[in-house]
Amino acid sequence: MSRRLSQPASAPQHFQEKRWARLGDSADPPEQRGLGAAERLEMAKGALRAGIFLQLLVAALPQTPPQQHFWLLPDNVTVAAGEDVVLKCGVRGRQGHVQWVKDGFGLGPNPEIPGFPRYRMTGSPDKGEFHLHISKCDITDDAEFECQVSRAESSPELISPRIAITVLVPPTAVHMSPEAGSLVTWVAGEEYSVTCTSGESKPEAKIIFHQDNWVVPDVFPYTSPGAWEKFVTTEATARVTPKPSDNGKLLTCEVLHPAMKPSLKSSFTMNILFPPGPPVIEWPGQAEGRARAGQDVELPCVSRGGNPLATLQWLKNGKVISTVWETDHKQALARSVLSLTVQPEDNGARLSCEAQNSVSPEAQQHVITLHVTFPPSSIIILGSASLEENKTASFSCFTKSSNPGVLLRWWLGWQELVPTDVTVTDGPHGGRVTMSNITYTGRRADNGLALTCEAFSEAFAKETLKKSVTLNVKYPIQKLWIESFPKGDIFRAGNQVRLLCLAIGGNPDPSLSWCKDKKPVVETKSGAEPRPRSAVEKSGNTLSRELILRLDPSDNQAVYTCRTTSNCKVTSDQASASTSFRVQFPPINVTISANASVLRPGDAVNLTCVSLSSNPPVNLSWEKEGLRLPGVAFRYRPARFRGSEASGSVLLQVSSQDHGDPVTCRANSPELQETVSAFYRLHVLYPPKFLADQVLRVEAQEHGSALLPISVSANPAPEFFNWSYQGSKLSPDGGPRYRILPGGALKLWNLTRGDGGEYRLLCQNAEGVGEARVRLDIHYAPTIRSLPEVTEVDVGGSAEILCGADASPVLPDMFQWEKLGEEEQDLENMEQLSQGLTGRLQIHKATLEQAGPYQCTVDNGIPPPARRVSRLVVRFAPEVEYPQPLTKVAAAGDRSSSATLHCRARGVPNVAFTWAKNGVPLDLQDPRYTEHTYHEGSIHSSVLTIANITAAHDYALFTCTATNNLGTDHTDIQIVSISRPDPPTRLRVTNITHHSVGLEWKAGFDGGLQQRFRVRYEAPETPGHLYVDVSPPQATAFTVGGLRPFTLYHFSLLATNALGDSDLADRGIRLPVTTLGLEDSSEKTEDQIPIESGEVFPEPISIIPLLGKKCVLLSPPTFPKPSCSLHKRNQEEKSEEGSESRTGNEYEESRWSGRHTPSTTESSAEMEPYYHSMKDFSPQLPPTPEEEPQYRGFWGHDYEEVAGPGPVYDEVERLYPVSGAWEAPYQGAQMGTYQYGEWPGGAHGEPGRIYDLVSEDLPGAGDDYLPFHLRGELV
Repeated sequence: MSRRLSQPASAPQHFQEKRWARLGDSADPPEQRGLGAAERLEMAKGALRAGIFLQLLVAALPQTPPQQHFWLLPDNVTVAAGEDVVLKCGVRGRQGHVQWVKDGFGLGPNPEIPGFPRYRMTGSPDKGEFHLHISKCDITDDAEFECQVSRAESSPELISPRIAITVLVPPTAVHMSPEAGSLVTWVAGEEYSVTCTSGESKPEAKIIFHQDNWVVPDVFPYTSPGAWEKFVTTEATARVTPKPSDNGKLLTCEVLHPAMKPSLKSSFTMNILFPPGPPVIEWPGQAEGRARAGQDVELPCVSRGGNPLATLQWLKNGKVISTVWETDHKQALARSVLSLTVQPEDNGARLSCEAQNSVSPEAQQHVITLHVTFPPSSIIILGSASLEENKTASFSCFTKSSNPGVLLRWWLGWQELVPTDVTVTDGPHGGRVTMSNITYTGRRADNGLALTCEAFSEAFAKETLKKSVTLNVKYPIQKLWIESFPKGDIFRAGNQVRLLCLAIGGNPDPSLSWCKDKKPVVETKSGAEPRPRSAVEKSGNTLSRELILRLDPSDNQAVYTCRTTSNCKVTSDQASASTSFRVQFPPINVTISANASVLRPGDAVNLTCVSLSSNPPVNLSWEKEGLRLPGVAFRYRPARFRGSEASGSVLLQVSSQDHGDPVTCRANSPELQETVSAFYRLHVLYPPKFLADQVLRVEAQEHGSALLPISVSANPAPEFFNWSYQGSKLSPDGGPRYRILPGGALKLWNLTRGDGGEYRLLCQNAEGVGEARVRLDIHYAPTIRSLPEVTEVDVGGSAEILCGADASPVLPDMFQWEKLGEEEQDLENMEQLSQGLTGRLQIHKATLEQAGPYQCTVDNGIPPPARRVSRLVVRFAPEVEYPQPLTKVAAAGDRSSSATLHCRARGVPNVAFTWAKNGVPLDLQDPRYTEHTYHEGSIHSSVLTIANITAAHDYALFTCTATNNLGTDHTDIQIVSISRPDPPTRLRVTNITHHSVGLEWKAGFDGGLQQRFRVRYEAPETPGHLYVDVSPPQATAFTVGGLRPFTLYHFSLLATNALGDSDLADRGIRLPVTTLGLEDSSEKTEDQIPIESGEVFPEPISIIPLLGKKCVLLSPPTFPKPSCSLHKRNQEEKSEEGSESRTGNEYEESRWSGRHTPSTTESSAEMEPYYHSMKDFSPQLPPTPEEEPQYRGFWGHDYEEVAGPGPVYDEVERLYPVSGAWEAPYQGAQMGTYQYGEWPGGAHGEPGRIYDLVSEDLPGAGDDYLPFHLRGELV
C-alpha cells in the first residue's frame, strides 16, 4: 500500500508531527496552501521518502498478525443540499485512532471534530462503529472521504477506499423572457421565441415548456458555468407558433432537478390576436332586402370570435352610416343593430355590414340589396284655379315617382271628368311618373267647387292619394252705399263719428277701402295712436266695412269716399260712394315772436302773437306774472283746414328781474269756450348778483369737510369763480385740501382750526362782476389745557378745582364733574360752575369722604369729550384704624419665638409711627426689634417684629403712636401666651324650617391657635346636651339639621382649639327656638338673610358603650369614618343657665375688625386634641348626648398679673388628649383684633385667680409632653 495515514492535530505524540494525508492527493494541507508549485513538489518528495523509510522500518520489525480490520466500509452517497448524510465505517479489533479524511485533509480522531460544527462521529466505539454524520449538507461537502485507522504496535494502519459525497444543489429561481406573470400578446400563426433560464444549480437542471397541456417540442437547451465552482446555469429557448385556441392559456416553463421536489414553474398568459368571423345580417322576414317606404326595420349584424373582438360598421352604397357596436366577451361576439327607416331613395341601395380587428388582413362583409316599394310622395296640379266667368282654362296633373307606377282620374265636385291625354315616364329611384291633362270652361255655379286629381294602384290598395284645388270664378258687384249722419250736422274737433260702407254681390269680395280727399285713410284708436285697418265683414252676400273717426281740424269739409279697390285712384271699372261734414276746432297752435333777441336792463321789446287756423275765429289777450297787458288791436285772415288766423302785439320795457319771466298770449274761442295759450320767456343779460338766500356763515368740524355754497343769479352764467382767503387767491385748479366745484361752490376737507375765517368770492360773466363774503367756523373737540393734579384742603376748609379747556363751540354746560370710585357718588355738597372755557368745582367744609379723584369732563357735542383727573387731598390728623382699641397677640415665651405687631393708621400728610412698651418709648436700635413702615395714599402701616420672646420681658402692653403735623393717635397691643380661645359673641338665629335651624355668630380671640366651633343644643325628651361640630371649621354660620318639626330647642355655642374649649358664647346664653310645623309652607328667616353655610342631616348610627361612659360611633358601611367624636359631660357639672364648673379666659367679648394677622408661634410637635376635626368633610350624623371627660388628675400653678391698663390676664390650659387625633395643636396660629370695651362684665374681679388645671395622669402627661416652645413662662 503506497498510501499512509494522515496525522490529525489531536492524535497521540507519535502522530503530532503532521496531520494524516494520502500520498499523491491533490488536496493540500492547510499549512501548505499558498505555497508555490516547486515548494510543494519538494514537500511531496520528502513525504515519499519518509513513507518508504517507514515501510522499510516496518518490514524490519518482527511480523505479528494484524489485530484490527474493517468490518464495514463506506459507500458513495448522493444527497440534496440541506439534508443530513451518514458515512458508515466499522472497525473490528481497533487498536489505533480512527479519523475521517476529507479530500486528503484529516479531520482528527475527536468525535466532535473541532472546526467542523456540522461534522461529528456517531455510533458505538465499543461495537466498532465510527460513522461520520454530516448535518445540512452544502456544496462544501461535495468531496471525497475515506476512513483511516492509525497503526498500533501490533496492527498496521487501515485506510478505506475513497468514496464521494455528491451534493445536489437545486436552482432557486427561474427567469422567463417574456417576463413571467405578464400578459404576452402574440398574433396567431406567427412564430415566437421563449427563453427560460434556470438559476445556478448542481448538476444542471432540465427545462420543459408546456403550452396549455401540451409539451412544446422545439426546445434548445444549453448550459454555462455558474458564478461558483461546480455550479452551472441552464437556459432553454423554445419556438412557439400560437393558435387562436391558445388565447388566454398559460405558457409554462418547468425546471426539473433531482434535488428539488416539486419542480419550479414559471409562466405567463398568452393573449393571442386573431381575426374575427364573418359578419351575418339577420333580415326580418323571408324576403331578404324587401321593404316598404317608411317601414322601420332593425337589422342585427353579428360577428363571432376574434381577439380583439370585431369592430363593426354599416355602409350604404359604400358610405359609412353607423359605427356603433357592442361586444359580449362572455359569448365572444360583437353585435351592431342598425335602426333604419326605409326611404324611397333606398330602392336598389347596397346595404353592408363590415367586421374587422387589428389583425384582420381585410374587412369581411355581408351585403344586401334593398328592394323598396313606395307610393308617389305627392300629386301636383298645374293651372290657375281663378278664372273669369265663361272663359276656358287647362289643368295638368302629374305624380312624383312611385314603384310601381299609378293611374290618374279627375273629379269636379262629385262629377268625374274625362282627361284629354295621359302619359307615363321613368322617375327617380327606379320609379314611374304618370301625367294627365283636362280642359274646363268657368261657370258662376262652379265657384267654390273642388277640382280633384286622384292616383290609385293595386300595389297601394289601402292608400289613395288625392290633390284638389278650389275653383274661383270671378263676377262683378251689384250695389255700393254709405250709412252716415244727416247732411248739414256740425261737429267739434275731438268728437267720434262712425261711417259704414256696404256692398252686395261680387266675386271676389270687394276690398272696401276708405279715402279722404283722394288719399287713403289711416284709421286710429281713441287716441292719436294708429290702429290696423278694420276688416271687411260679410253677412250672406253683403259685405261691410266700418270707419270710426276722432275728428280733427283737417276733417272740416273733407270728402270721405268708400271704394271697392285698395287704392284711391279713380278708374272706370270701380264703384264708389262719398260723404262730408263741418267741424269746429280751436287754434291749432299759438306762437309768439320778438323783434329783438338780446335784451339788457332798460331795453324795449315788441312781442307778436299769432293764433293759427281755428273755426270759428278767436280773441287774443296778453298776461305777465298774472297781470293783463294792454296790446295792439288784432286782425284776421283765412288759414288751413278752411279756418281763420288771428294776430296781435304788445310793447314791454325789461329789467334784470324780468329775466326768465314768461309773457303769455291767450287765444280764446267764446263759442267753443276753449283757450289756447303760449308764452315767451324773456332773456335779459345782466352781471352776477347774489341772492337773498346766499349762505354767509358755515359751520364744520375739525378734520372734517365743509362746503361753502353760492346762490347767485347772472345771465349769462358766471364764467369765473375766484375765491380768496386772508388776501390769498385760491387756485381754480384746486389744492391738496380744497376744490372749486363746477357750480362755483368751495369744497374743503381735512379741516384744521387755522382754516376758519372769512372767504371772499368774486363771480364774473360778460356783463360784469359780483362779490360775496362767507365766514367759516371750525368746530373741534374739547381739550383740557389746565387742571391741577392735586388740590389740598384741611378738614372743614374750602377749596376750588379749576378746569381750563379749549373748545369750539363753547356751550354753557359743557363742564361736568364726577368723583371716581367703585361706587357712584353724588356731588350734592359741592358747587359746579361753568364760565366760558373755565369750569369750577367748589368744595365747602371739606370732609374725609370727599377726598379722592375727581374727573373733569368737557363735552361740547364734538366727540370725543375731554377728560382729566385731579385728586382732592383732605388733610387730617392721624386716626389709628387697626388694631382698635386693644389687640392680643399670642406668642410662646420660650426665648426662641418671635411676635409681629401690626399698626395701621389713616392720615394726611404722611404719618410717622413710634412704639412704647408699658408706656416707655421703645429703643428700636435694640437688635430684637425690627420695624417696617409702609405708606399707600392716606393709609400708613408700621410692622414691629420682636425676636426671642420671653414671658418676663415681652408679655406686656405695647403702644403704637401715629403722628403728623395735624395731630396724633395711638393704640395698644397686648402680647400674651398661647391659650384656649375666647368665647364667640353675638350668637343669633338666621333661619328656621321644620327640620333645621340656621345660626350665625362672631368669632372671638383664637388663643393663638387655629380654632373651630361647636354647637350645643338641648332636645326635649333627650337627657343632657347634643353637640354638632361646625363645618367648615372656621365658618361663622351653620345650619343644624335633622330636627323634629314643631319642637322647642335651646342652642349654645363654644369655640375650641388645641389647648381646649372656650366658655359658651354670650355668657352661656341659651337661644330658645321652635321649629316650624309640617303645615307651614315657608321658612322663617331673620331679615330674609340667605344662609351660606352647609346643612347636616341625620343618618342612623350606633353607639356602643366602652370603658365606662365613653362611646364609639359605628357609621353605616357606606359612610366614611366619622370626623367628629361625641361626648357626654356630667350633667351635675352643668346648670340650666349654661355655666360650667371650668372657667375659661376672663377677657371680655372682643369686636372682630375683619383682619387676621398670623401669629408668630410655630410648632413642629404633634399634639392630639380630644376630638376629631371635621375639616372639609360634612357627614350626615345626628348629634348625640355629650360624654363626661375622663380626667384622672390635674396639675397647675398660679399666674402673675401682667402690667397693663385694667385687669388683663393671660392663661394657658394644657389638655392632653387621647391618641389618634387629627392634627398638631398649632399650625399657623392666627392673631385677632379685639376691642377692650366689649369684654364680658364681671371678668375683672379676680385678678389673682388660678385657672383651669391640666390633667397629669393621662398617657404621656408631664412636662415633656407639650412641646417646649408652647410652654412659655407662666406669669
